[in-house]
Formats: sequence, structure tokens, C-alpha cells
Amino acid sequence: MTATEKRLLGLIAETSTSLSADVVSALRRARRAETPGSHARAILDTILENVAVARKTRVPLCQDTGTLSFFVPETLRRTVTPDAIRHAVEAATAQGFLRQNTIDSVTGRSHPSNVCLGAPCIYFDDTPGTAVSLLMKGGGSENMSAQYSLPDASLGAGRDLDGVRKAVLHAVCKAQGFGCAPGILGVCIGGDRAGGFACAKGQLLRPVGAKGKNPCKALAKLEKTILEEANTLGIGPMGLGGKTTLIDVKIGALPRVPASFFVTVAYMCWALRRGSVEF
Repeated sequence: MTATEKRLLGLIAETSTSLSADVVSALRRARRAETPGSHARAILDTILENVAVARKTRVPLCQDTGTLSFFVPETLRRTVTPDAIRHAVEAATAQGFLRQNTIDSVTGRSHPSNVCLGAPCIYFDDTPGTAVSLLMKGGGSENMSAQYSLPDASLGAGRDLDGVRKAVLHAVCKAQGFGCAPGILGVCIGGDRAGGFACAKGQLLRPVGAKGKNPCKALAKLEKTILEEANTLGIGPMGLGGKTTLIDVKIGALPRVPASFFVTVAYMCWALRRGSVEF
């Protein structure tokens, strides 16, 4: 393997087996907030035990190692090539850091290496910096992602930030515990349909908690409002009740054409597996 491929392999292994400190801290805060002896606290105890065992034994946090999305600054295009990423994914799969998790949608056959046309997902963008980021998003949480076109009369949601709030909370209510709550939401306002999902997923790379505060005051306020309202719904961890339905909400925005106003919700489970490596 090349030096680049080895660093990418290390990124995959670390992301698959070790939950970031900010997410672990948020889960611990959530546990303290739940009633002693409740289902919610017992579930969070189990989640935290799972996190500790995975880190200690270097095994994947979840059996569904998910869709791998690599975010690469354009300045690194010649260093971190698609081939380098694919070779690292193939090696990580062979070493057990990734499940054989890629299925041909036409034939139903497995791609045992997790490498084929369209897998893994690689996004080159003009974000400044020299770090490659990786997001591993499981199928259960991906199934709970959603996109809305506003206005939506069924939700009473217009083309404004209050309409965005109503759409996002509807997505949370619809998900219940099926996305392995407590969840973290990445949201994009605007853009086209495809760009909205990419932007929403990208929001999940932001730090959980105060360090990931939105620089836009209006969006920071909206994030706080949605988080507080979602946690009054009583859905709780795994949908079995409790005070913690969401751990955090991260919202971004893209320009749109006058005819469209999309709200895209990338639902992430408690296992927010993401990491980065400098080049």
C-alpha cells in the first residue's frame, strides 16, 4: 500500500471502531438526564458499554458499517485519488473493519470488497483545508432520512424557517425509534434535490454540542428550537420513551431557484461515525 492508502485505512479503522469524544460526551449527558431505572437510561447504558467495548477490542461499533462517504478538498485531488480511497476500503474490508455491505441493486449480488461503480461515495469540493473526512452512515438511519418540498399544506408548512421547523419535526415523529434513536440531524435548506442530501450529510461532520454552533444566528436559533421541541416528544432512545429523542441538530443552507424550496433531513443514529485525517 502507498502512504496515502495506509493513512486512509487508518481513518476507516478508527471511524468504524471509535466514536468521537464529542458524541460520547453528548450520550453521557443524555444518560444523566434520563430517570434512574428507566428504559431510556438502560438503553443509553448499553450504548455506552458498546462504545467502550468497540474501542477496546477494535471491532466495528455497529454490524452495519454503512455507506462510506469521503469528503475531499479539491486541493487534495491529486494526492487522495479515488483509486487510493478504493484500495483503502478494500483493505479495510479484508481486515474486518467493514462488513461486506455493498449490494448490486439489479442482480442482488454482493460486492465483497465494498468497491464498485458508485461505492464508496466520494465528494470533492472547494472547502479549504488539507483534511479528508469520512462519514459512515448505516442503512437504518438512512431509511429515516427525508426530503420535503415547501409549501406543504398537510404540515401547515410555508416557505420560511417556521415551515422548515415543522418539516424537520415531522421527519423526527415519522422516524420514531426506527433510526436507532437518539439521533443527530443534518439538515439542508434549499439547493436542488441531490445537492440538498449531500449538504445535509455534510452537516453531520460538524462537532456535536457548543463547539459546533452555527455561525448564522438565525440557523443557530432554529437548531436550538428544533432540538428542544423534539426532546419533548417522548420518543426517547430506541423509541421506547424518554427525554432524549435527539442529541443535536445541524442546519446548513444552499441557494435555490424561485420555484423550489426543499428541506432535506439526513437522519443519523446515535453512532455518528465520522472522522478526519490530515494530509
